[in-house]
Parts: sequence; C-alpha cells; structure tokens
Amino acid sequence: MIVVVQTKFVGEFGSEAIAAVGIGQRVFFATQALLMAISAGTTALVARAWGAEDQEEASRVTFASTTLACVLSLACAIPGIVFARHITLIFGVDEVTSDLATQNIRWLLAFNVAFAVNFTIGAGLRAAGDAWSPFYIALVVNLVNIPLLYVLVLGNFGAPRLGVVGAALAGGLAGTVGALISVVLWMRQKFRLKYIRSVLWDIQRFMQIARIGIPAGTEMLIFQVGYFAFLALLGWNYDTAAFAAYTIGGTMFMACMVVGFGFSIAGSTLAGQHLGAMDPNSAVKSGWASLGYAILSMGAIATLIILNAEPVALFFLQGDPKTLEYTIQIAWIMALSTPLMAIEFAIGGALRGAGDTRFPMVATLICLLGVRVTGAILCVALQLPVVWLFATTLAEYSVKGALLIARFRGEKWKNLSFGSPTVVARGRMQ
Repeated sequence: MIVVVQTKFVGEFGSEAIAAVGIGQRVFFATQALLMAISAGTTALVARAWGAEDQEEASRVTFASTTLACVLSLACAIPGIVFARHITLIFGVDEVTSDLATQNIRWLLAFNVAFAVNFTIGAGLRAAGDAWSPFYIALVVNLVNIPLLYVLVLGNFGAPRLGVVGAALAGGLAGTVGALISVVLWMRQKFRLKYIRSVLWDIQRFMQIARIGIPAGTEMLIFQVGYFAFLALLGWNYDTAAFAAYTIGGTMFMACMVVGFGFSIAGSTLAGQHLGAMDPNSAVKSGWASLGYAILSMGAIATLIILNAEPVALFFLQGDPKTLEYTIQIAWIMALSTPLMAIEFAIGGALRGAGDTRFPMVATLICLLGVRVTGAILCVALQLPVVWLFATTLAEYSVKGALLIARFRGEKWKNLSFGSPTVVARGRMQ
C-alpha cells in the first residue's frame, strides 16, 4: 500500500516523477539483498526451532538476526547515499528524472536501519506462526504514511511542497514508527516470540543464518543485477513514457504481489515447522496448498485489474496517452504471468523455509539473466516495439515455474541439515 499510495501522490508531478520513484524503489530494494538473506535464514531457523518446540532458540535466533540486520543495513546505506547520482545514470533516463531519483534514493536509504528492524522482527514472528502482529504494525505504518504524504508531497498545512523527496520522507518516517513499535512491544514481552537478549556478536547463530541466507542473498543480488540490466535496456532504448508505464504496471499489480508474498510466508513457515517436527509429508501438503490458494487469489485479483485496466491506470496518470497505452500493454502481460508468479511465491517460499535456498538462487540466475535479460537484448537488437521487451517477463516465469515445481516434487529439500542446535539435537530427518 505504501508503494501504491506513493505512486498516486507523485503522479500529478508527471512521468518523470513516477519514473524517479520507480528507480528509487528499485535501488532501495537492491540494498535489501542482505536483509533478504538474513530473513531467509531467520525464517528457516525460527520455524524449525518452533516446530521442534524449542521456543528459546527461536527467540535467540531472532535477536541475532535483528542485530546482524541493523549492522549490515547501515553498511549498505552509506555507499548508496554517497553514490546515488552515479547509480541513477545506469538507467539512461533524462536529467530531470535522474535528479529526482537521486534525491529519492538518498532519503529512502537514510531510514534503512528502521526498515531492517521491521523486516527481521516480522520474519521471526511469522516463522513462529504469528502473522497478526506484523499485520497490525504494518497497518499503523500505512495510517501514518498517508497523512505524511498529503503534507510532505503536496505541501499542505503550510509544509513545503517536496514532491518525490516528500514521498521518501513519508515512507521513511512511517517505517521508523513501525520499527519503534516492534522493538518496544518485543522488549516488553508482548509477542509470542519472546525477547531474549544474547551476546551482540553471536558468531554461532550468525554462521547458521549465513549458511542458509547467503544463497538467498545471492539470489536477491542476481535478481537486482538482472532487473537493473532490464531497466537499463528499457531506459536507454525507449522513452520515459515506457519507463513510467513499467513502474505504474508494477504498482497496479502490487495487490497480487503482496497476496503472493503472504502465501510465500505461509508455505515457508509451515514447511519449516513441519520439518522441525519431523513430518515431511505435511510440509509437502502445505506447499501444494499454498500454491493452490496463491493461484486462486492472485488470479482473481489480476482478473479484476485487467477488466478495469484503463480506469486503474488513469488513477495514477494525468492523461498522458502514450504512457496509458504502454501501461495497459504491461497490465495484460502481468495478468498472464500471475499464475506463474504464484509458483515462485508459494513453492519458492516452501523451499526456502526448508532451508533449500540454493536451488531458487540457481533458478533465478537461469531465468532472469538467461531468459529475461537475454530476451530483452534481442528485442533491442531487433528494434522491436517495447511490448516485446515487456513480454520477456512471461517467458522468465514460465521457465522458472517449471524448475521450481520439479525441485519440489523431489526429495532433496526435505533432508537438509544446517547445523542449528535444534536440528542437531533432534537428528537428521530420514
């Protein structure tokens, strides 16, 4: 919702502002690669420990994860802020868009530690089966974000009209409120997952998190590099309207993505908990169930969007016919890709929850770089219309879905051991 509302508020500033916010969000997500690594390790270890009824270990892993996430998020933010301008030049957009994106990136990254706290505590709570607490905190974050956008982006109530910078400030301040709420409630033992302070530099648990998380972080890094390459091909070879349309298209389908992410969490948590309880059959069933629900729910939302594609697109636009045309083309491609994306979310989530983070990494490498980016290069070389560049998304998810399904139908992911105290104590699963 934060992304959707941000895009809506900056929409009245034109295609350059929309494209700048899209670039800022992409660079921000790229800096989250390490957090994704930590989150994957946290989810697998906490879910296994919780399934094995070792709540103390689950709590200690969450403390170690949060400590590590804060340090690494700060380390990522500093170079991102310093080199923000250089990063925007990768995308080949015009000078105005580049200037706006630079400001957006710098202010977003200034709040990186707060986002890291939300990310890791939320991951630990969900892995322990508590999805409601992160939901309520996210609800508060949204309720804070919207009035801040109204004031800071549009310059109401005597505040300066900050536009794209205001969008970053609003999101960062709202995220900080969420982080403070998470920490206070956790330290006051208000969550299912208790606050148990361990040594700040907990090498043993850091190594456990890294063993699972490094492939997941590498996967995210590969994803961001491939996505940067794709957007650079788009920005250098097509106009700003096409770039803005791609941002809007992604925003339109954000509801599908977050629903998919929800079933990714469900598949990941249940797979890890069932394996921790030595029940691999239930882990398999939970993965397939997550996939079924993801396809149905994401498909239903995608259908509603595509039936109302033009009015939904116009909600974000200010009557730019070229951007509107491109946006509707992207909407159709994303709607067709939705069932395949459901496989990535649900089955990919189940594999990661089991600790099998290497195979999704390899699948991302093959499909994003080998299929999508290579296809985009061919589109540019052949000077095809931009819709063909957009269509490489469908090819990517078709191949990736087939690879993930094949892996999940096998046995290897059920028998992984990664040296957590709980797993060692309970013995290797047969």
